[in-house]
Amino acid sequence: MKNKLSNIKKAIKYLNKNQCIGIPTETVYGLGANAYSSVATAKIFKLKKRPKKNPLIVHYYDLKLLKKDCNINNHFLKLYKKYSPGPISYILKLKQGSLISKNVTNKKNTLAVRFPSHPITRNLLKKLDYPLAAPSANISTKISPVSKKDVQDEFGKKISLILDGGSSKIGVESTIINLINKPQILRLGGIAKEEINQYLKLNVKFNNRSIIKSPGQGKTHYSPYIKLRLNVKNANKNEAFILIKKRKKINKNYFYLSKKNNLKEAAKNLYKTLRKIKKRNFKSIAVERIVNKGFGEVINDRLKKASYFK
Repeated sequence: MKNKLSNIKKAIKYLNKNQCIGIPTETVYGLGANAYSSVATAKIFKLKKRPKKNPLIVHYYDLKLLKKDCNINNHFLKLYKKYSPGPISYILKLKQGSLISKNVTNKKNTLAVRFPSHPITRNLLKKLDYPLAAPSANISTKISPVSKKDVQDEFGKKISLILDGGSSKIGVESTIINLINKPQILRLGGIAKEEINQYLKLNVKFNNRSIIKSPGQGKTHYSPYIKLRLNVKNANKNEAFILIKKRKKINKNYFYLSKKNNLKEAAKNLYKTLRKIKKRNFKSIAVERIVNKGFGEVINDRLKKASYFK
């Protein structure tokens, strides 16, 4: 416990000096910096090689600080009460006079906000007097990190500190829902679309084709930069084969996302599996058909974006 507390103190020290640090969340690891500082947030974009048009998600401890930055509405309050802290991000209207850096929003009047549930990052946020801008701690468009080791592989000594929170519990990014006017899901993620619809008693659509208001809307994302074929029945020789559940046949090229076709478990293991395949220097990946509902839809979304690169 003492080590964890001393690391939190170190983290605050670096953040107060406008440095970037690695932080664990229940979804994936984030690259965190003071969301009110243009100096700090500019470093996020530089480290990630991230296009400046791509806005950042800002992480808060609770509503106290958020109310200074954003207008909140009934849909938000209902979802917040049910799912936050947790793997969901909300697009809200930015208040005039908010201290959020224009780097974070790409000079727009909306902000993506989230309340992570990981205890280490919640403890950190509670002790800060500013929220943290924290996109995934990886080079832009590449595979998201789900462990401290993944972040080290991405950045080496380029960041001052990585808080170790073990493996990410969910393993894919947060669901992003736009709450400006009629609710719309802009990114599939840690809470299934069907569950949100059931709770809100609405037919909230997934719209990834709107003007970029949130992360995850680019064509290429989450990619190992290896040729990737989807909905495949049989893999080619020497091709990595991603399977949704274990088979009786044993093959060194087979990579299983779950033991018994559990889509939530499969989503958790997706990025870890893609990294493993990349480290073993496969030149191509085949993926068997994955049912396109619930977390299966999330997995298919990630794989489709991972397969799109030039």
